[in-house]
Amino acid sequence: MTTAYPWNPQRPGPMPYHRYRPYQDRVHVPEPRERRWPAARIEKAPLWVPVDLRDGNQALAEPMDTARKRRFFDLLVRTGFKEIEVGYPSASRTDFDFVRHLAELTRSGAVPEDVTPVVFTPARADLIERTFASLDGLPKAVVHLYIPTSPVWRDTVLGRDRAQVRAAVEDAATLMARLADARPDSHIRFQFAPETFNLTEPDFVLELCDALTELWDASPDRPVTHNLPATVEISTPNVYADQIEYMHRHLARRDSVILSVHPHNDRGTGVACAELAVLAGAQRVEGCLFGNGERTGNVDLVTLALNLYVQGVDPMLDLTDIDAVRAVVEECNRLPVHPRHPYAGDLVHTAFSGTHQDAISKGLARHAETAADAGLDPALAPWNVPYLPIDPADIGRGYEAVIRVNSQSGKGGVAHLLRAHHGLDLPERLRREFSALVQEATDAHGREATPDELHALFHAAYLAPGQGEGPVRMAEWSTAPEAANGTEANRIEADGTEADDIEANRIEADGTEADDIEANRIEADGTVHRFDCLLTTGGRTAAYRGHGNGPLSACADALGRAGITVDILDFTEHATGPGAAGEAVAYVECRVGRRTVWGAGRDTSILTASVRAVLSAVNRAQAHPEGTPAP
Repeated sequence: MTTAYPWNPQRPGPMPYHRYRPYQDRVHVPEPRERRWPAARIEKAPLWVPVDLRDGNQALAEPMDTARKRRFFDLLVRTGFKEIEVGYPSASRTDFDFVRHLAELTRSGAVPEDVTPVVFTPARADLIERTFASLDGLPKAVVHLYIPTSPVWRDTVLGRDRAQVRAAVEDAATLMARLADARPDSHIRFQFAPETFNLTEPDFVLELCDALTELWDASPDRPVTHNLPATVEISTPNVYADQIEYMHRHLARRDSVILSVHPHNDRGTGVACAELAVLAGAQRVEGCLFGNGERTGNVDLVTLALNLYVQGVDPMLDLTDIDAVRAVVEECNRLPVHPRHPYAGDLVHTAFSGTHQDAISKGLARHAETAADAGLDPALAPWNVPYLPIDPADIGRGYEAVIRVNSQSGKGGVAHLLRAHHGLDLPERLRREFSALVQEATDAHGREATPDELHALFHAAYLAPGQGEGPVRMAEWSTAPEAANGTEANRIEADGTEADDIEANRIEADGTEADDIEANRIEADGTVHRFDCLLTTGGRTAAYRGHGNGPLSACADALGRAGITVDILDFTEHATGPGAAGEAVAYVECRVGRRTVWGAGRDTSILTASVRAVLSAVNRAQAHPEGTPAP
């Protein structure tokens, strides 16, 4: 058997796919005359309801005790959640005791007045009574009633038909109303979940929900919540959206109903299901922080909230320190958050790829420039950086981990880390050369290189050869401009100091050189520069003098008189920080003999840094005769 397209070489596999039927063949969703959700936009956050303390807790190998639950609850309150499912009081003593613990906290004012606890109960009279007993002393609460409703559950698990399920639901709802009425000092609202909603006939779900809306006499000031879960995710997200839109458009007393969803993630599309459900009319979303839950988990509320944030919608939660949030969740759940988890993982803002790093580095630079041009704080300027949908700083992350270097990395990432951590802004061609050294090193040890390791490698390869760690060394040197008649002008010493304060080598407060005299400028009056040095080469030390139109050309001439031919092809320098105290770094590309070599130097004096850079190039040419041939 061949595939439909000659370009596709895939062939039938061995898996027994015939055992499964498309979801649409099991439950018919009425086709809407006109779907509204595909054209909708999410413009405000739904009501987020974390179920970590109940649904998430039941999925833990080590369920939370009261202390862990309390820490998690406090985190949820700080983050800004206003309705929190706190437990299943009839299921365990621990859950019952935690609800009682919250009641005590409420009396002491430790639970904010605008936070409403939610408790969960099945449709059984004794368990409903136990649930209400846990609420004594709470000024308000939501009681969440559930019962499975799908055909497979009715036939296989419950052994009831549709009429019997409806009768059980109505009996439970009537008992809940009576118990709530017996607590006139408490504001108790009701929630109903037809468990396995997404596998249930839509008309039956509508029948159950409308019956409870009427029985509980829902009104806009005391709405009922109908929670429609994808208990086990079994369809593409668009089908779930169609189901939610059907309910949204047909529910009775719609202004008295909060339409809620509770997606799971069995197909890995829980976030998509939730987002499409909100487009389809859902107003409330239940889930867990970072997606904990049975099987593949509940929908992740952090991802949902930050997905809205990066679309310019206020998520109405405080996630400005996402690592602190994650730390509490990991400790309470005793489960790690994956390094690639959206937004929160350790590696989600990190680029190892060279092309990614280059784009991010350029994007961050452009962002800073654009913000400065607009007179804005970069933290408040519109964000538009390649590969980073969110500014890591907005969720409490620094930029240190955005670019990390391994054997897959390129020149852009290496250059970014040297600039960000050590103030080295390498010229473009030097970036390419140095990145090859980095790749060789990372290939050799098989791990990433830290910024400090990159700097150590750069120092050993480029800075050290100009600081007396090579076969060619300058024990001392000085340079001075000479008038055309040979009269010595103000001399510049080897340590960068100058006679008569002519400031021929001064670094301005902004790190740039003075405009009056440049390191290599030809003087208008014909002044040339003299360079005197004590040079050690080939085991012999001797004094040499060179002349040129600037200090560096004079230095090159002196080296030439020692038998080392040097032509300076390119020169660039920069300050590593503001003010006169900042160090200067110089980079030179030289032709040494028949080879083209880069050198670098660093010092508080730009002239000293420049001379060291030339000496670095000379030593590198001698140490690496296999280097790039000169053009």
